Amino acid sequence: MSPTLASAPGSCCFSGVKHTGTPVGRVEDLGGIPTYISDPPAPSQKVILFLADVWGPLYVNNKLIQDYFASCGYIVLGPDYFFGDSVPNHLPDRDRQAWIDGSRKPAIDAFPAWLDAVKAKYGREATKYCAVGYCFGASFVMDLCSDGSVVAGALAHPAFLDESHFEKLDGITTGPLLLSCAEEDHTFPLPSRRRAEDIMVARKCTYFFQVFSGVKHGFAVRGDPDIDMQRWAKEESARGIVGWFDRFTV
Repeated sequence: MSPTLASAPGSCCFSGVKHTGTPVGRVEDLGGIPTYISDPPAPSQKVILFLADVWGPLYVNNKLIQDYFASCGYIVLGPDYFFGDSVPNHLPDRDRQAWIDGSRKPAIDAFPAWLDAVKAKYGREATKYCAVGYCFGASFVMDLCSDGSVVAGALAHPAFLDESHFEKLDGITTGPLLLSCAEEDHTFPLPSRRRAEDIMVARKCTYFFQVFSGVKHGFAVRGDPDIDMQRWAKEESARGIVGWFDRFTV
């Protein structure tokens, strides 16, 4: 088996600060998966596939991030591949590991039909697709980048990655990749981050790292807005992801 670089979600993935705000998107069925859809201010042929962490795309923090991406000119689509059974249903006492073990395969199995439905609705040729994955969603982005389904990808504090995910990338046929990382991350620690970079350098990939000091795994979704460093890192992560996607969707 390929060596693990980003492990499964851990205990800190089940905690964090709930944010406040009023989401403006809606939920529709796409390809059999309930999907959060946030529309941009004007018609667009740019789409972000939002592959959520274990809290799911319908958690308020994730809805607000999706709405931010939409405000920057993207149609944003967040599939609830947990089918209503995301982490908030498993706090504080249910068996978290059993939930993680039981959630991955149904999500992976359902995703291809969802992607086909997305491309049937939003276009296959003229539309430019990007994908961002937080924690649980990272491996989906890596697959989309490696098979050329998206023009660019981004990860934030990823989980479920091994060396083979990075070995499938190159600088010619696969999507460029941004990695938004925490200085302290039990799931994607410093040696793994450096190994991922070594692989991408060797394969002449197009990539970019954001590494934020003073924050931990989960910062890009569940950081505390009342702590200046955490608020800035969360916001800068989102800004950086938009800027990255803008480069490849002109």
